[in-house]
Amino acid sequence: MKVEIWSDIACPWCYIGKRRFETALGNFEHRDGIEVEWRSYQLDPTLPEHYDGTETEYLSQIKGMPQAQVRQMFDHVTAQAAGEGLDYDFDKIVVANSFTAHRFLHLAKEHGLMDQAKEALLSGHFEHGEDIGSIDYLARAGAALGLDEAEIREALQGNRFADEVRADIAEARALGVTGVPFFVLDRKYGISGAQPAEVFSQALAQAWAERSPLTVLSGSPDGPACGPEGCN
Repeated sequence: MKVEIWSDIACPWCYIGKRRFETALGNFEHRDGIEVEWRSYQLDPTLPEHYDGTETEYLSQIKGMPQAQVRQMFDHVTAQAAGEGLDYDFDKIVVANSFTAHRFLHLAKEHGLMDQAKEALLSGHFEHGEDIGSIDYLARAGAALGLDEAEIREALQGNRFADEVRADIAEARALGVTGVPFFVLDRKYGISGAQPAEVFSQALAQAWAERSPLTVLSGSPDGPACGPEGCN
């Protein structure tokens, strides 16, 4: 069964949602039969390559909120992240457009390393103050995962995987996704937001049960039927 997850690297709830989903998946008895696919999404595609200011100033500006209120929001999110073992530091965050980072993730996907790359970028952005808009950082992060640094730089300095990122975003719109993280199970169920692990567990169990092979009742002889070889 496939689980598709639309998320943005610059989304604090996306990292928390990733951890909560992983907790549910780790406890799911059929976890080996689950394929997870990360899909690209941008919360603010209009953001310049880099914003000359802090995360507090940026959100205060785009949301029209006092900076003190933004800081209260950060405190709440930081506490929620800590509950999942994550150490957010909003004072370190480099505010940058995530489009290039999403292209990097598609390159990692081509090499079967998208989940590892997603984890690295989310941690780099929210815990270590790395610049997700920097090709130098992305090349370094990719090399640490075993990707070829020259290939990373060539891909990101050009326009490679731009169409794939845009296609992910367009598909999200077509599905009615207006916020992330957004989880789609077997193209049948959608879950919006960083829900508790218990919600993901219930959804996995329900989606799996509904796609399981039909149970044929036993205890009586087969009735008359037709097959490839004819009828009986």
